[in-house]
Amino acid sequence: MARSPRAPWKRQNPRKRAGKASKHLSPAQKSAAKARARRAGRRYPNLVDNMRMAAKKTSKAKKSATKKSAKTTRKRKTAKKTAKTSRKRSASVKEKDPRGGLTAAGRKAFARKQGAHLRPGVTKKESEMTPQEMRRKGSWAVRFYGRAKLPPLVDAKGRPTRHALSAHAWGEPVPKTAAAARRIAAKGERLLARYRRAKVKA
Repeated sequence: MARSPRAPWKRQNPRKRAGKASKHLSPAQKSAAKARARRAGRRYPNLVDNMRMAAKKTSKAKKSATKKSAKTTRKRKTAKKTAKTSRKRSASVKEKDPRGGLTAAGRKAFARKQGAHLRPGVTKKESEMTPQEMRRKGSWAVRFYGRAKLPPLVDAKGRPTRHALSAHAWGEPVPKTAAAARRIAAKGERLLARYRRAKVKA
């Protein structure tokens, strides 16, 4: 038959046994312990009610520590999320040339993610272009600015959109109107015609 545990007042104080100083109840805890004893019909002071108040203090401390830990965890997660978003935004800015088109880092990123081998836009004069460069620039101009319905060229504040800014990467003036965009498309048609003639001659 298992022995029943001894009453707490018959056991040695565990803090004293561990060489630690005893903790004392606050005046508010003592008042609560006294009221508890009165309700139970016990004389006060007594160890039972004092132990109950001390246990409540420990429980509150644990709850407070748990809440503090959860708050710290949430803060860390938020900080990590913010840092990750900031890094993504920073990487996006580095990959996009603010004047238009992609940077060298942006072209490498496309090659890594999509396997696309993008090259810088052709900015030479027409007289200096090779037939292949005429084909590339002409194809770009017709594809971007020759479509039936053009994407917006300026935003709500009148600033050029990324679609319009791509013209800068190809050595063309950034169009702000549909007429300006169509002029670039017409130039692209002329370049493609020149490329086809050069191909026939070759």
